[in-house]
Amino acid sequence: MRNTTASRVLVGLAAGAALALAAPLAASAHVTATPNQAEAGSWTYVTFRVPNESATASTVKLQIHLPAETPFTSVSYQPTAGWTGAAAKTTLPKPVKVEGNTISEATTEVTFTADAGGIAPGQFQTFTLSLGPVPDTGHIVIPATQTYSDGKVVEWSATPEQVKKDDTLEPAPVVWVNDAPPADHHGGATATTAPAASAETPADGQGGLALGLSIAALVVAAGGALLGGFAVGRRKKADA
Repeated sequence: MRNTTASRVLVGLAAGAALALAAPLAASAHVTATPNQAEAGSWTYVTFRVPNESATASTVKLQIHLPAETPFTSVSYQPTAGWTGAAAKTTLPKPVKVEGNTISEATTEVTFTADAGGIAPGQFQTFTLSLGPVPDTGHIVIPATQTYSDGKVVEWSATPEQVKKDDTLEPAPVVWVNDAPPADHHGGATATTAPAASAETPADGQGGLALGLSIAALVVAAGGALLGGFAVGRRKKADA
């Protein structure tokens, strides 16, 4: 009987620990941009963190869709080991003025294709772009298309307004300029024109949620341990 009670305590502790570890992973399972804030007119490095959400397939391609309405005139990408990058320019729907210059075409897509393997289940990868000048606008939605080795395609394209109405949608990475990020935004660490020093850091809102869930899981596990210990103590008294 004592062994059975002890086993139940250990199971409870294991379950609590598993929940504590799983909560941060679930909370950060989005394609995010870090930093998620930038000053209008500045040049900034933006790192896209791409988690693999499949249990059986690898991520083999990532397409980053840059805006055509408020384009960046300068776009370059950092080489990523094991991946081939390519930037594509397109003709804009209508010419726009940027810092006194009228431009009619701009880079609107950067694609990273895995040379072999890709992002395996349980892994993530980061991809960094240099963008500028940052448009003088409220916020910039940067949709991303994630393609898996089994043919599945995930469109991370929902705007903050759409996600606010339906949080089951796949949120697009967002860089906030003049608008303030919402408290529960799906983005990266708040910083401006400096390179992303911690691309692995989940969003502030996601990190807070993950921390809260982790603490709750640990409390549940601790409670299970106390109840198990109490049960063992009572059993010992009964056997005495």
